[in-house]
Amino acid sequence: MAAQESARDRATTMALALVVWGLAGAVFGAIFVAVQQVLIAFHFTGWQPLIVGTCIAAMTTSALYSAMTVALVGAGAGVLASIGYLVGAGQQVELPMLAGLTVGMGVISGALFKLGPHHNARALGVTLTGLLAGTSAGLAMAILLSLSPQPIAPAVIAAGIVALVGTLFEFNQAWLIDMSRGRLATLFGAPLVAGLTAAVVGISVWIMVGSGANLDLPTKERILSFVNDVPAGLMGGLIGGLVSALLLKALGCRIEDYADI
Repeated sequence: MAAQESARDRATTMALALVVWGLAGAVFGAIFVAVQQVLIAFHFTGWQPLIVGTCIAAMTTSALYSAMTVALVGAGAGVLASIGYLVGAGQQVELPMLAGLTVGMGVISGALFKLGPHHNARALGVTLTGLLAGTSAGLAMAILLSLSPQPIAPAVIAAGIVALVGTLFEFNQAWLIDMSRGRLATLFGAPLVAGLTAAVVGISVWIMVGSGANLDLPTKERILSFVNDVPAGLMGGLIGGLVSALLLKALGCRIEDYADI
């Protein structure tokens, strides 16, 4: 009976890990493709859209995965700030103003929300882990794409980046979280992370609502066309998250230990 319960517990833990990592990968893939395509629409070229998109997606997803409370505080502040701005601005939706307002509201909300020093430091630590993993994975993928003789589909790129980021995140988060326990991290961790997630919300709102304002028609069309690539990024990220979860569990990693669920 004990052996059966142990096997059942392991199966439940494995299933939960696959669900969480699959969802995290899907979110990562969607954010990555969206940010990358928007940067391309604004004439960023070469490695810049790939690496910047990977870093933003990695930092945001890391916060949602391992510091969900802080991330949700920032996301909620971003939604409220965006609604208030849209009500007041009408048709004149300016990205710098919207982004600045959402960041400010996120920072204030993160500072006012009493999470305690541990949560503040953890939020900063996991976000820095996401930055490190995203930068490394983005550079690796940029090199791979430059060496590939054929174009690689967005879904495959998203799957590969998610798998790389997930693996690097798992192997680096412990020491980065331990390093992020100083006074500055405990004071500013939650405000900075909440500001980041609020900014992502604000940019998303601008893409959906205000990207046509004060932009030339070709740029507007390029921004709106990225919607066609988001499902591919989402599916690729889902597959990458599942693959990395299976690989890490096979290596004996307790990937569920750092999930804030």
